[in-house]
Amino acid sequence: MTRRHRRMAAVLTGGTLLALAAAPPAAAAPAAQRTVADDNGSLVMVLDSSGSMAEDDGSGGTRIEAARRAVGTVVDALPDGHPTGLRVYGADRPGGCTDTRLVRPVEPLDRAAIKRAVAGVEPRGDTPIGLALRRAAEDLPRAPEGSWDRRTILLVSDGEDTCGTPDPCEVAEELGGKGPSSATLRIDAIGFQVDGEAREQLRCVAAAGHGSYYDAPDAEALARQLQRASRLSAGGYRLEGERITGGRTADDAPTITPGQYTDTIGPGEKRWYAAELGDSTASAADDLAVTAVPQPGVPAASTDGLRLTLVRDERYRPRCDSAWGRFGQGAGAMPVTAAVSRVPSAGGDRGCDGPGRYLLEVERHSRPDSDRGRWPIELLFATEKPLAEGTVPAHSEPDYGPGGEDAPLPTSPPRDVEGGTGFNDARRVGPGVWRDELLPAQTRWYRVRVGWGQQLRYDVEFGNEPTVEDPAGVLTYVSTDVYGPTRVPVRPTSEFDTDALYRGEPAAVSNGTVPVAWTNRWEDEARAVPVRRAGEYYIGVGLDPNAARLAENVAVGFVLRVAVIGEERTGPQHGAPAVRERAAGAARDSSGPGGAGWSGPAVAAATGGAGAVLAAVLAAAYARSRRRTAARTAEAGGDGTNGTTRGGAW
Repeated sequence: MTRRHRRMAAVLTGGTLLALAAAPPAAAAPAAQRTVADDNGSLVMVLDSSGSMAEDDGSGGTRIEAARRAVGTVVDALPDGHPTGLRVYGADRPGGCTDTRLVRPVEPLDRAAIKRAVAGVEPRGDTPIGLALRRAAEDLPRAPEGSWDRRTILLVSDGEDTCGTPDPCEVAEELGGKGPSSATLRIDAIGFQVDGEAREQLRCVAAAGHGSYYDAPDAEALARQLQRASRLSAGGYRLEGERITGGRTADDAPTITPGQYTDTIGPGEKRWYAAELGDSTASAADDLAVTAVPQPGVPAASTDGLRLTLVRDERYRPRCDSAWGRFGQGAGAMPVTAAVSRVPSAGGDRGCDGPGRYLLEVERHSRPDSDRGRWPIELLFATEKPLAEGTVPAHSEPDYGPGGEDAPLPTSPPRDVEGGTGFNDARRVGPGVWRDELLPAQTRWYRVRVGWGQQLRYDVEFGNEPTVEDPAGVLTYVSTDVYGPTRVPVRPTSEFDTDALYRGEPAAVSNGTVPVAWTNRWEDEARAVPVRRAGEYYIGVGLDPNAARLAENVAVGFVLRVAVIGEERTGPQHGAPAVRERAAGAARDSSGPGGAGWSGPAVAAATGGAGAVLAAVLAAAYARSRRRTAARTAEAGGDGTNGTTRGGAW
């Protein structure tokens, strides 16, 4: 039996189908369970109330009646307090191209008020989409200086603009543009029983506005797509960090210190940043991780993404590390992370071992037909402290061993959990079985504490889900990635299936790490190098945007089975005893979210007197017997150890 078939058998026998069946339908998820973080954006719905909305929707009711019900389901599903408003057009008089009105201002969510407002809307007039979009942008509150608040216009129309001026596509392009606003303003469009030119116009509006187009052939689809678009807007990646502007060249690169930063990057652009790195007595590793957060689901090629390069700022600028982060699928954009590291060699005699000024180059690659909006990026710079003087670390652990594909995973009843929007609010989970759901183009994030000598192992299982009629030809994928405590991607080997085709039938993806060992940093294998610190490891689970054309439920449910394998040791040193009882504060050991200046506490000397450098050399002897090229990478560069990762939700 092949690995994939064995994993599918586990899905069918491990209780996933029962667990998912026991979950309430995604569309019925109680709104009271969702809360909104401060400064996470605003939404204004723009509803077509022109004369054609009085027509039969094919189910015995009118289109406007279906729209009223759909708006009601949206506000019930939005997070408490999410700023939401409602604008209509064509509702006040039989004809006229200035007929648009804000019926509910963009304020903290008042579900009853929005339902009352939409109940009073009657279809009457023309379809001035262009003017309504322009007014809707004015309805949205302006984001404070330095804020990453997402501002979303959600357009619902059953036809094309009937006024001609201003042209809806031109207005969307004007509002979205290619400047700073393209990173925070989004226009989604839903075509309600449209075809031909009307559909093409709405597609154009969404593309120009750095948003997504959703087709709604009937009332049920309208409610489903309206919920998806609105919840995706409200539940986007929470960016955090000091706002900076990277240099256009290495000469004007701003200097950063350990911490977290945000910036933007346009198609084909490069951003440069500088950092002062110490020698091996001051730093055991320096990590620079960059997460790009495009508008979710916008057009993107599988090869689009970021390329990171770390060089030493001297005459010949030797390359210390490089890495790619690509989307890996062409259905649309989702968050993507890449990282580079400077790990001093055991001997301290390589070109990138010494102290001094280093330069990080971040380059965006986008095909000409991909979305041209700017991407917000989040940059984490973390320095790891050396071991205490005299500490001899345990040998490296480059193999999966008991944590491989056949590792036993928990089979207990699942507990409901809501994953975070990104690294900053990733939901902390422990060993066990967890149940969550995904919107199309969304990624959920979790963090799991993994101690010295332990390894993470998990499966993500998707059960049967109803699909829309005639989904033939729709290809959609589920995927997962794992990251170290400082967001360095852990590249798996063929041991695990980290992505899978999903058609509404049972599917599974899996991943894990090797055991955590300090000397893993000197290994060759990309699966081992980032697994060099105890702390919180991040899990990302994504559903690609094409699922919006496949799934009948608003969101797709899944089960996450998490195991932390092995006995935890009290530290990285050779012969460290097992942890018998974790003190109340011990969970904080290196378990932060990869924040500013992250570094683990120094470990008490196990042998004493030998000196930190000598201890490191002794500990490296075993690792050096297994590898030849890792230390050379610090000087010569290459493709690094971090590779491609996927993600998905903003």
